Amino acid sequence: MNQTPTTAKTPTWDLDSIFPGGSTSTQYAAFREDIRKRLKATVDDFHRLPRKLDDSNLDAWTEFIIKLQDLFTRINHASAFAECLVSQNVDDNKAHQIQGEIDVFESELQKIFVLFESFAENQSDTAWEKLVTGKELVETRFFLDEMRRTARLKMEPQFEALATDLAVNGYHAWNRLYGKIYGDLRVDFKENGKTVRLSVGQLNNKFNSPDREIRKQAFEKLEEAWGSTASVAAMALNFQAGFRLTLYEKRKWESPLLEPLLNSRIKEETLKAMWSAVAKAAPQIKKYIEAKKKILGIDGFKWYDQFSQVGEMNKSYTFNEAADFIIDNLGAFNKNQADFTRMAIDRRWVEAEDRAGKAGGAFCTGLDFAKQSRVLMTFSQNLDSMMTLAHELGHAYHQYILKDTPRFAAEYPMTLAETASIFNELLISDAALEKADGVNEKLLLLDLKLQNAYILFCNIYARFLFDTAFYRERKSGLLSRERLDEIMIESQKKAFMGTLDDDGYHPLFWCSKLHFYITDNPFYNFPYTFGYLFAGGVYNRAREEGPSFADKYIALMADTGKMTSEDVARKHMGVDLTGEEFWNDAVSRCMADVELFVKLVNQKK
Repeated sequence: MNQTPTTAKTPTWDLDSIFPGGSTSTQYAAFREDIRKRLKATVDDFHRLPRKLDDSNLDAWTEFIIKLQDLFTRINHASAFAECLVSQNVDDNKAHQIQGEIDVFESELQKIFVLFESFAENQSDTAWEKLVTGKELVETRFFLDEMRRTARLKMEPQFEALATDLAVNGYHAWNRLYGKIYGDLRVDFKENGKTVRLSVGQLNNKFNSPDREIRKQAFEKLEEAWGSTASVAAMALNFQAGFRLTLYEKRKWESPLLEPLLNSRIKEETLKAMWSAVAKAAPQIKKYIEAKKKILGIDGFKWYDQFSQVGEMNKSYTFNEAADFIIDNLGAFNKNQADFTRMAIDRRWVEAEDRAGKAGGAFCTGLDFAKQSRVLMTFSQNLDSMMTLAHELGHAYHQYILKDTPRFAAEYPMTLAETASIFNELLISDAALEKADGVNEKLLLLDLKLQNAYILFCNIYARFLFDTAFYRERKSGLLSRERLDEIMIESQKKAFMGTLDDDGYHPLFWCSKLHFYITDNPFYNFPYTFGYLFAGGVYNRAREEGPSFADKYIALMADTGKMTSEDVARKHMGVDLTGEEFWNDAVSRCMADVELFVKLVNQKK
């Protein structure tokens, strides 16, 4: 490992190179004002164009679509920058106001799309074919065809436009309210004889502690904190779901799964095949947890134990050491990716400082207009943080591959969004395992791999089951906070395959997990498991073929916004995702380390 530091300390990111001055930036304000003017001009352009597409106006409509794509890019850029501002400082009230301003922009843009969808829907197939196969639009054809097909499933344009308007101060506002609640929550936490004030994001990091009492305290504090505001969170969840279900009813969409399936660009058969394969992992999952209980010296297994780690590693990682380790091992597979990752680190695209006032979790967002990305995380100088850094930098590399691709052809679904990030995780975890020194280190690394599978097979499945049951009951009316707790426990009992104690569930998970409140993506859960298993298949292919697979990998990533998830898998992997064979193989590979883990545990005991 290269130990030479590249920066003096855990870095904060550079946002000033995008817009200097943060939320008070005059350049950012001017950029947003320009968007406002472009929105109006785009609406005027649309109304000036003829309603019937033919050879005489193909060029004019092509020019309109290119301008619409540019507007889409600018709004995404402005939105991503606001997200960065709010995430680095949840108390930046000006940034919160800007997010509300951009919500209006997105609503106005969506109304333009509604108009355009209606236009597209009413054109002849022949005329539409000529438009989307023109040399300036052919690369975005999939996006445009998909938009046209989806338009046929929606309400009349005027009603879709009204729904978009109402969503700004209704539907999306519930998401913003939850985000504010999440950011404001603080708890008093006792550790090492001191009491410190922690944000929820900092508290979540405590679940990785090797000390069970610390994990238990973190869980109890989390339940206590969310219990104090659960009634408000229940309102937010109920009303945003009510908005969704009302919209679905007016569109005559019978299943709440239709929208997430469309967003994910997969068929329901694919989703069913995946969950069916996951269920077959139960015997191996149980064997893993029994071995883990044995080495932890505990009789039962509780919610907060799923994040525990066994084994130990005598070394810690500074941010720079972690970055160097990632870059060195990426370079053995793909020099292009290693060079990109070094550039992202050196240019301070990563915000990793551990401080109060930051948003919890980790993410990577694309600043499309600048052809850059930014990563937010809280680095804790451990292996888990190194894996998170590798994961988010995988997202950044995916965005880098697509930086010169037309924006409409770079709109990939969540199911494929996790491919590069999880590929990175698998690569780095295997590299660390190869360098492991002794049983303890091997146990730790194997546990991290299996823990990841456990969370994606059980924790994520519990979220899916909760959403499914919640939406089924929400059709009949509001659900109480107590009923939400009950559904969550029922979902966890099934999803965790009997591995959690009867008193080991997390009833307020529906409240504490921000993913349930994301209004842009309903059922923000199954794409993670999909991405994990699909990335595993890609990674296995890379291991079989070696560095020669790098070009194929880049080609696969480049196609993620140009076809369905099933077609990407068929074209680049030669597999059928609607059947169980691929998923069964993928699940088996994830569980392949259980036997070695159990063997090492028995050696320790």
